[in-house]
Amino acid sequence: MEQSPPPSSRSVTTAKPNRTVAALLLDYLELEGATTVFGVPGGALIYVMDELRRRQQTFNFIICRHETGAGYIAHGYALVTGGLGVVLTTSGPSATNALTAAMNAQAANCAQLVITGEIPQQFSGQGYLQEGVDSRLDVGVIFRNAVEYSAVVSSPLNFVTLFTQALRYARSLPNRAAHISLPNNVAGACVAATGQSITFPTTPSAYRAQASGTDTELVHTAFANLADAKRPLIFLGNGARTALEDTGRATRFREMVERFAIPVMTTADGKGVFPESHPLSLRNFGMTACQWPALYMGTTTDPNHFDALLVIGSSLGELATSDAASKPYDRILVPTTHFMQVDLDGSVIGREYPVTLGLVGEASATIDALIERSLTTEPNVDGAAARRASIEALKLTNSPWVNPEWRDTTTGPTNPAAIMRVINDTVTAGRVFIDAGNCVGWSLHYLVVDAPVRYHSALDMGPMGFGLGAVIGGKLGVPTETCVSVVGDGAFMMHCGEISTAAQYGVGAVIVVLFDNDLGMVSQGMDKLFPTDAPFSPAYQLGAPDLAKVAEGLGADAFTIGDGQGPAEFAVALRKAIEQADTRKRPQVIVVHIDTTVMPPYGWPQLPPSPCASPSPTPPSTGQTT
Repeated sequence: MEQSPPPSSRSVTTAKPNRTVAALLLDYLELEGATTVFGVPGGALIYVMDELRRRQQTFNFIICRHETGAGYIAHGYALVTGGLGVVLTTSGPSATNALTAAMNAQAANCAQLVITGEIPQQFSGQGYLQEGVDSRLDVGVIFRNAVEYSAVVSSPLNFVTLFTQALRYARSLPNRAAHISLPNNVAGACVAATGQSITFPTTPSAYRAQASGTDTELVHTAFANLADAKRPLIFLGNGARTALEDTGRATRFREMVERFAIPVMTTADGKGVFPESHPLSLRNFGMTACQWPALYMGTTTDPNHFDALLVIGSSLGELATSDAASKPYDRILVPTTHFMQVDLDGSVIGREYPVTLGLVGEASATIDALIERSLTTEPNVDGAAARRASIEALKLTNSPWVNPEWRDTTTGPTNPAAIMRVINDTVTAGRVFIDAGNCVGWSLHYLVVDAPVRYHSALDMGPMGFGLGAVIGGKLGVPTETCVSVVGDGAFMMHCGEISTAAQYGVGAVIVVLFDNDLGMVSQGMDKLFPTDAPFSPAYQLGAPDLAKVAEGLGADAFTIGDGQGPAEFAVALRKAIEQADTRKRPQVIVVHIDTTVMPPYGWPQLPPSPCASPSPTPPSTGQTT
């Protein structure tokens, strides 16, 4: 006689009629709340596509123009919703097209699940069209080397085990990317034998859990070190973003640092985690940093060099720790006494910098424990007052920007720093998505981010085109919020087809294109690294396309800010674009011809001459050749 399950098991599972693997897959996605799916359909997905058609009232399958674009759109959707970004593609090249975006999601700690179709197993190894498992193109292995988890479902019997494992990896903390390859014959097969029902969870907590703890004793020690320090500093990474998007926790955290006068800076990826206009904010360190963090910390030979650092939610990679390209993993970050690092991933603690206190813990729980400890600790009133005064004086006597006049300029040609000022003045709530290249440098240095504005980038991999796709997914996820992206013309041309996706689905995303007819970061960087009389710039130009016409042809409203115009005209266009995005429910593209003589403050190094250096380039001859 079959025994009844224990009450705890009964409460988290239910019996369902038998169904196909494809149908059960959608059941799990629905349970996860992941009912918006992004991708490109194809023959190896026929059973999943049929189920999506049957369940159109529940699922929204957004047909994208390219699988990489689908991954970027899903990434943006996951960022703003806090949920799972689902990418669905067919087999072979469709699967490999999705790989770049999945790799980017993995590096950015974004919850993404990529489901790729596969040919029927009975034809494996026979040269079937777009075969991608039992062939030279082993899609399962390719993804396994790029994301946290990748599995090929070989039978209806192992589908639940493998699929829930993928969900566990994707939705764990920190979030990750996972991949499932689903052969067509398995997708169409029944999960159980004829006449049998299946057991299905009633809640995701039946098969997955998230980290939620910290080492309270070590947190109390860390706080005591900060409270006792003369010049303490808190360094927040992107791993603290979700924790501090909780408004109650964010308020309590601000009250804590105000009471003890502990300044806060962020990594490049963590920009805006702490409000940048706050009196104790030193804004972002790392790539194209604000000038204030280095001034507060002091040089390593300075007797007043800061003495205690607490890092929360940063792996301290290159862009987080380099205030100039010439100084990767800058030693200015090493305090004289206490270097403390908190992260859920113990493998990154102490990786670049030796720590005096390493703590494996979740950011929310750690911040809560810090706040709790602060409530039972009395601050050093004189020390806190002295720090407040010194930080105030630092800000009064030093601009946060290397070239403040660039940000303030009102005339053309349009300086990208002034574009950041206009975005600050215009976008007072909503989301700003930043693409790769010079867009990153301009926004990190010249944009000031305070809630309710949220800043989103993907700097660990920095793929071109991310910002264009992510803003579409972001607007789909929070349709009532203003969503603006800043992309370069090179990145725009890589993925501009997704504007058609936005137009088809009525997505009012606003896309600001910095147009210089060049791969600007590359050409400017090469000119700085290898200065000659023959600049690199012409080598990387893009053919001067009319991107406004391209955007209009794809279904967007388009604006052009030409060479003779400037920030004032851009401000008018941006306000109109934001208004039209919601009233017309269609993408808005603003192409801004920018000043090509300026560049973000990267601080390019001077390279030593090569021992086998090539001669300087010779201009091409205009005479007759023989």
